[in-house]
Amino acid sequence: MLITTDEIPHTKSPEQKTSWRCAVCGFLFEGEKPPKGCPVCHSPSSEFIPNGAREPLRYDGEKFDVLVINGSTHRAGNSGYMADLAEAVLRERGVSYRRYNVSEYAIDYCWCCYAVRAESCSYPCRNKNDDMPAFHAMLAASKAVIVVSPINWNGMSARLKAFLDRTTCMENLFHLNKPGLTEGKVAGILICGHEDGAIKTAMDIWLNFQQLGYVLAPFGIAFRTHGSQFNSSTDREFFRNDELIVRHTRGVVNNVIEMMQLGIEENVKGKLVPVTE
Repeated sequence: MLITTDEIPHTKSPEQKTSWRCAVCGFLFEGEKPPKGCPVCHSPSSEFIPNGAREPLRYDGEKFDVLVINGSTHRAGNSGYMADLAEAVLRERGVSYRRYNVSEYAIDYCWCCYAVRAESCSYPCRNKNDDMPAFHAMLAASKAVIVVSPINWNGMSARLKAFLDRTTCMENLFHLNKPGLTEGKVAGILICGHEDGAIKTAMDIWLNFQQLGYVLAPFGIAFRTHGSQFNSSTDREFFRNDELIVRHTRGVVNNVIEMMQLGIEENVKGKLVPVTE
């Protein structure tokens, strides 16, 4: 059954001071504070964000070192916790960064212009109607990317897949014999989930960045799962009390920083032979 946006419940409280939107399912609530939980998708209150007219994402052109992408549908869930840990290391090391939760932004599916003809898949992307052009610009401007993903059916989230699909216009620069924007940059990948699929998810993400010319940091992948024998409602407590997820996440971020500071991007610019599909 198709459910339209108009059918999403909209609850009002007496205060009516602020409109809140669940970033997962779109449920709307009006009150001084967000509700204790979403009655539609059962997400906790931390998934609610202020609702209202939103300006398209714009990149201000200021250079920074690391782009942190939380690819989870639940911006404040377990993947969000890994992103928080990554941010802490970047701050401690004095590394400039920007962190984005994809669930908060408008990212359309790829139009697959390449399927019509290679020249149609051009950069800047032909779809200028969502937030992805700003992310394209930040991928080009940053020196490294750290991607955090949950495990959804032995793979990444649909929102992160849409994000990665939309980088095709940057990859296609190499096929059109145009200067690339991403070769020699550094990547790190962080995965967490309830059960199986961590390595597959990490490899699927890495393949995308490898085709863009990124270099995976040594020991640049970390993953942590809880286990199918446990109820998923216990995952949050487990991850937030787990020393291994902290140690491994901090290790990957440290390794990305060390690799980035070697200046590999500057040293290989113009020297690599693009081999992409």
